[in-house]
Amino acid sequence: MKSIFWFRNDLRISDHPALLRSVEESEALLPVYIFDDRQWAEDEWGMRKTGAFRTKFLIESVADLREALQDIGSELVVRRGKPEDILTELAEEYGCSRVYAQKEHTREELDVEEAVAQKVELKLIEGHTLFHPEDIPFAIDDIPDIFTQFRKACEKKSEVRIITSEPERIETIECEAGELPTVEDFGYDKPKLDPRAVLEFKGGAIAAWERLDHYFWNTKKLSWYKKTRNGLVGADYSSKFSPWLANGSISAREIYHEVKRYEGEHGSNQSTYWLIFELIWRDYFRYVAMKYGDRIFYRTGIKGEAPKWMQNQRIFERWAEGRTDEEFVNANMKELLQTGFMSNRGRQNVASYLVHDMGIDWRMGASFFEHYLLDHDPASNYGNWIYVSGVGNDPRENRKFNIKKQQSMYDGEGRFVKRWSNESLELDL
Repeated sequence: MKSIFWFRNDLRISDHPALLRSVEESEALLPVYIFDDRQWAEDEWGMRKTGAFRTKFLIESVADLREALQDIGSELVVRRGKPEDILTELAEEYGCSRVYAQKEHTREELDVEEAVAQKVELKLIEGHTLFHPEDIPFAIDDIPDIFTQFRKACEKKSEVRIITSEPERIETIECEAGELPTVEDFGYDKPKLDPRAVLEFKGGAIAAWERLDHYFWNTKKLSWYKKTRNGLVGADYSSKFSPWLANGSISAREIYHEVKRYEGEHGSNQSTYWLIFELIWRDYFRYVAMKYGDRIFYRTGIKGEAPKWMQNQRIFERWAEGRTDEEFVNANMKELLQTGFMSNRGRQNVASYLVHDMGIDWRMGASFFEHYLLDHDPASNYGNWIYVSGVGNDPRENRKFNIKKQQSMYDGEGRFVKRWSNESLELDL
């Protein structure tokens, strides 16, 4: 049987259960990646869904994947358009009877899966999560609405599966590979590295593993992760794995097992555990998306009711451009605008300020983050926004941050605010 493997947010060949299954069950395979133009279209808030930073990172990641496949005697076919059309055309032209892909769990991705499945046989295999859906101690509809309950049950009753082997060779159908698009092809100038950026993020599995080796093995910063993770300045206050996790250049399972290997050589402590703790948070948001579906995108979130937030564009732009009355908010927004990255501490503060202080509909902020963030993935981005806004998974009634207190706690000497002050900005909306 000839098959197509359709890469999506799983841009690696290591620890890839879906890819391995497709190789095992097919006589020959056609690996394909499709740049779906709908991901560069405007959303209901007038934002292009994918901005320049993530576009560049994605192109680099796809290029890295192509090289990895070439190293095992294969090739990556690259196309641009609608997957439901392109996959159908490729299947007919090359006699492929099935398309394999890794399962997704949020609205737009599920809509595309359905459109593909209407035209070709589509076999979907789970691979995103740390804990496999078959291994967690809950049915999806019974996922707890409180993270701590989910975490404790999974830690007690579930195990992280072992890493799957990497295909040694893929018997590949010959096909015109196609050229990779450029950032300019999507209407952007190629982003320049800001010297104040925490890190020069480069897409792909090689860069992901280089980052892991640096953070774990070369510097042993993992042993201090819990103490430094709320930092704001510098490359190593946190792992910075999230961009590579978001597009699947590295898997959560790979990171987990590297943490365990690190603990075996250097000892375990609260910091080594806390990185796993954060991976479980990531898992939780994806399971919440599975449970509640489209509701994570609704104004009322999963609660079914919400305050009457404004959709005032003028007020929103003050936040978006870093022109609020809070210098700490402004500094974080400028970092995002100039680099495509913002710390976890910064994200919580700016989101709280937009919703609870400015009274703006949280969905405008989530849309803005989707455009700018290197590490956007729908479950984590929208899950975090409904959490901070009080319409998500949070036992607390009010998650409003005291911005000045937060600034005093995390930037008491003003290093971060000074770093990003007095910056003239032009938005690439």
